[in-house]
Amino acid sequence: MKIGFIGLGNVGGKLAGSLLRNGFDLTVLELDETLTAEFVSRGAKAGTTAAQLMADSDVVVTSLPSPAASDAVLNEMLPEMREGKIWLEMSTTDADMIKAQAEKVAATGATVVECPVSGGCHRADTGNISIFAGCDRATFERVLPMLTTLGRRVLHTGEIGTASTLKVMTNYLATANLITCCEALVTMKAAGMDLNTTYEAMKISSGTSFVHETESQLILNGSRDVSFTMDLVKKDIGLFQKIAEDNNIPLEMSPLMVQIFDDGIAKYGERELSPNIIKRLEDATGLDIRAPGFPAELVDDEPEEPGYEVVPQGREAAE
Repeated sequence: MKIGFIGLGNVGGKLAGSLLRNGFDLTVLELDETLTAEFVSRGAKAGTTAAQLMADSDVVVTSLPSPAASDAVLNEMLPEMREGKIWLEMSTTDADMIKAQAEKVAATGATVVECPVSGGCHRADTGNISIFAGCDRATFERVLPMLTTLGRRVLHTGEIGTASTLKVMTNYLATANLITCCEALVTMKAAGMDLNTTYEAMKISSGTSFVHETESQLILNGSRDVSFTMDLVKKDIGLFQKIAEDNNIPLEMSPLMVQIFDDGIAKYGERELSPNIIKRLEDATGLDIRAPGFPAELVDDEPEEPGYEVVPQGREAAE
């Protein structure tokens, strides 16, 4: 199977690295020529255009920063799509947009798989990230061997649009976790608690979370470098809020979270690292939320393992 990969950024570069590391025939395309050259030095081929990649590949994977960027690349690829070709979209996008894009692709005879990922850049680097896949079952089974190389846990979510909807939901939950972790750390510092001890108390308690065990470490280190920025958080939680509004759900926390990140972007810029949302509270209180002994970047210490399909609880009994 010949694979084209477009977008070698914070997440895309790590996902493409898993394919290359595991021996897939890989051609890459990236605006940053330095990133392209690094992949070529490791055995990948360099693509010239999105259209060329689609013409020469069985599957083209995209991992791009915005729905607009995704749509622009799709329009370049469409003339080269035909029966048997697969576009595997790994960006976080809008469900309505991916449905409309899938209709365009279906008209060419090609197929779309929407495959957003979750679990952090450090897990994308080791092939241990989780993947949501929205598409028909036959297509899912065709790409499953590739998906279980890209990630450890692969969930077939159903038809096109379902994976994007669930991905936005998970990013909403992660953002809520981030905000509450920030508030907890600042409040404990103000109350005179030792922050190293506070971290452990949170970690071993019912109040722990994936976000605490990862991003709180980067907050306490001071690097705050989770390879994710405030504008991307705002995009994702905005998409979740839109889903709620479209379904007439009167949410209360979600609009407040949007306001918090609007304020953070106004104060620190849209490309500020997302954990630095804590700076709003640091600036307001004059407190420095750092502690010794925490890493500046996250490294996945779990060994790379073969991936597998996750079957939803109760599904087997229902079938």
